[in-house]
Order: sequence, then C-alpha cells, then structure tokens
Amino acid sequence: MSRTWLLVLGALGLLVFATIGGYHWLDGDGELPPGFIAGNGRVEADEVDVATKYPGRLLEITVAEGDVVARGQEVARLDPAELQAQLRQAEAQARQLERTMASAASQLEQRRSELALADRDVRRSEQLAKDGYIPAQRLDELRTRASAARSAARASEFQLQAAREAVLAAEATVEQLRVRLAETRLDAPIDGRVLYRLAEPGEVLPAGGRVLTLLDLTDVYMTIFLPAAAAARLPVGSEARIVLDALPDLPLPAQVSFVSPEAQFTPKEVETRSEREKLMFRVKLRVPEALLRRSIDRVKTGVTGVGYVRLDPQAPWPAWLESRLTQPAAPAAPPSPSPDAPTPPPESSATAP
Repeated sequence: MSRTWLLVLGALGLLVFATIGGYHWLDGDGELPPGFIAGNGRVEADEVDVATKYPGRLLEITVAEGDVVARGQEVARLDPAELQAQLRQAEAQARQLERTMASAASQLEQRRSELALADRDVRRSEQLAKDGYIPAQRLDELRTRASAARSAARASEFQLQAAREAVLAAEATVEQLRVRLAETRLDAPIDGRVLYRLAEPGEVLPAGGRVLTLLDLTDVYMTIFLPAAAAARLPVGSEARIVLDALPDLPLPAQVSFVSPEAQFTPKEVETRSEREKLMFRVKLRVPEALLRRSIDRVKTGVTGVGYVRLDPQAPWPAWLESRLTQPAAPAAPPSPSPDAPTPPPESSATAP
C-alpha cells in the first residue's frame, strides 16, 4: 500500500474517533434535556456614582478602591469651614431679628393701650358735651387723637407681621445652611464595593463632581441573548442557573428578571421565517440578593460563564446544574428542651367526651 493511502486512512480514523468522542461528550453531563436553553454571558452589576451636591474642596476620602462599604457609611467629606462661618452669621442675624420682633410686639401692645385710653376719653367726653360741660371743639380733638392712636396701632401690627416674616426667612436660611453643612459628608447610597476613586483630597469640585464609583453588589446579574422562539415562552420570574467559568462545579441559582420587548439583533429585512428566527432578545438572569449578602466580600463582576434557563416549569433540572446553593434551605430544627425543664405528662389515650 502506498504512503498516500496510509495517510488518507489515518486521517479517516482520526475523524471517526473525533466524531465518536464528540458524540459521547454531548451524551454526557454537558447535554441539555428538552425544556432548557442556554446562552453565554458575563456577570455584571450596576455602577453608582457618589457625587457632590454643592461645590467645595474635597477634604478627605475614607475608603480605597476595592473596599466594601455599607449603605449610609461615610466615604468622603468636603471642607465645611466656609459653611460653618456662614451658619454662625445666619444664626446671629436670626437672633437679632427675633429681638426686633419682640420690640415690635411691645410697641404694638403700647399702641393698643393708647388706643383704648383714647376711646374711653371719647366716650366720656361725648356725654359731657351733650350736657354742655365741655365745648364741641374739645370733643373733636379727642376723636382725632383716638383716630391717630388707631392708625398707630394698625401700623404696629404691620411692623410686627413684617418682623415675624423676617425671622421666618432667617430661620429658613439657617436651616438651608445646616442642610448644606450636612451635605459636606458624602455617604454610600448602596451596599457595594468601591470600583474607582475619581478625585483626591485637596481638589476643588463643582456641583455634581464625582468622587467615587461604587459597584452595587446586591443586584448582580448575567445578560444573555436568546432566540425569539425561546424568549416568547419565557416569563419574568422563571428559574435559571448560572455556571461561571471560574467555578464550573458550583451552579448558582438565578431568576429571569427582565426580557427585552425588542429584538437586539434584527436583519435589514425580516420577511422570511428563517430571517425571523435570527432575532435575538436580551434576557437578564438575577442572582438572589440573600445569596449575595451572605458572601458580599467575594462577589466579583466581569466573570464569564453560561446562563441556563428553564422554559418548561415542569422539567426537572439536570443533576449537573444542581449544587448546595440551588437547594432550598433546610428548616431549622426545634430547640432541644432544657435539662431543668419539667417533663410534660404523657398524653391520655382516652377519647374526650
């Protein structure tokens, strides 16, 4: 037999061996049973920026890149010196206006007393003028004095109202400065990990200046793309699994949290059935928050893997897609009785009447 024929037969043998080996691999643990579909993806999480609300000089940053932070934890602070001075000035002005309001209230009380006296004088003089004991000119003078006292009292009322409004405006200014002073403390809005430090202490930042970028570790998901036929059968809330390339023996539980209403890959002309089958829809598989919080210090994003979705809710999951994380938690055992607790009497076998 020539050398050429030997090479041809050897190549055919390798092809048959590869085909048989591939068949056995598909028939093993890696094959998906009917009712399931898979797609490649990458673990992702939302990014949240910590930014300034007002302009100011960055005084300090209390965290480093990679640190895990809790919601409400202080992560940075702006220099509060200028706002503290403005607050002291506003508080002093508010106290001064409160004294002005107290003075206006005392003045109003005095004007009302003068008005009451003038009204009594007019009433007494009217009877005396009727009996002829005082001239009419004197009565007119008393009436004019009472009218002037009434006008003065009304003006004092307006002054007191203006003083009250000035005090309210000053108190609002004080409250605004206190809020701005509190805003110099920048807190983490979520539980997450510091992804980037975007500024350093000493920098003067404008309003809305970004200081940190946090990764929301309580909302981790994988995005996969499924064909139209599968996406149409997939309701939100369907059970799923995520197998990471770095942890192939530890499938993670997940749930379908989003199915795109629009196709992501659309041919130019969707006219034939074969072209419509090319439509792909974006699907998000979300990892349970409780699982993430239990191991929040080990959560990583950017890891590649495969997402598996169950289209048929009655189909059991393959054994190779189950792990200790996908199994429901066992119910807690009842507490054992204390050795000092009294022993309950045995139940009677008699039937109650």
